[in-house]
Amino acid sequence: MRNWFLLLISVAALAQAAPPARVEIDYEVTRNGMALADIEHRFEHTGGAYQVTETWRGRGLFFLRGKIRRESRGAITAQGLQPLEYSDRRTGRDTERATFDWNAKTVTVQYQGDPKTLPLPLHPQDRLAFFYQFAFVPPQAGQVALDVIDGKGISDQLYSVENGERLMTPAGEFDTVKLVRRKENNERAELWLAKERDFLPVRLLIVGKDGTRLDQIATRISSP
Repeated sequence: MRNWFLLLISVAALAQAAPPARVEIDYEVTRNGMALADIEHRFEHTGGAYQVTETWRGRGLFFLRGKIRRESRGAITAQGLQPLEYSDRRTGRDTERATFDWNAKTVTVQYQGDPKTLPLPLHPQDRLAFFYQFAFVPPQAGQVALDVIDGKGISDQLYSVENGERLMTPAGEFDTVKLVRRKENNERAELWLAKERDFLPVRLLIVGKDGTRLDQIATRISSP
């Protein structure tokens, strides 16, 4: 009886945290202030399953490099998103793939060669699904550990959870929580999540060790 009670609590909490069944977010990406690309995110969930699609379209000279299309699909659990398949298709190069086997606790990754099967780490997310994980399980104070997986392998990532500022974007003004990952040589990644919009991602800033800044900012959020 106690186990059933705990399960009902988990399911209820998940339902309360869930974002709308369909969300569309458009972003503009700049590199050191220069427009680089437009990104479209389409996130959908129903019946305990989800799918995310991300499409890049380059601007200016970057338009000539072709398109990027990434996809993630999987299940929704009390712990948030549980990826099953991830793919990254880009013009002029091999497709990246990651396939998750949660029963066997393995993930099979493939890019430019034969597939490799690896043990699932403790906090598995793919490179696209992790953006929406926090819409179902909002970040708590302290730190968040993620093992981000794509076709090339697994990246162990540790983020500090910080109070974000009131953030102005073309998509609106939001109170935010900010996840910050710091590395050596002043490298860092900062992800802003909008509190009043189900902790959806509204900005991602990546600063390289040479000071290069890639800034991805939301320009439109809608729930058709």
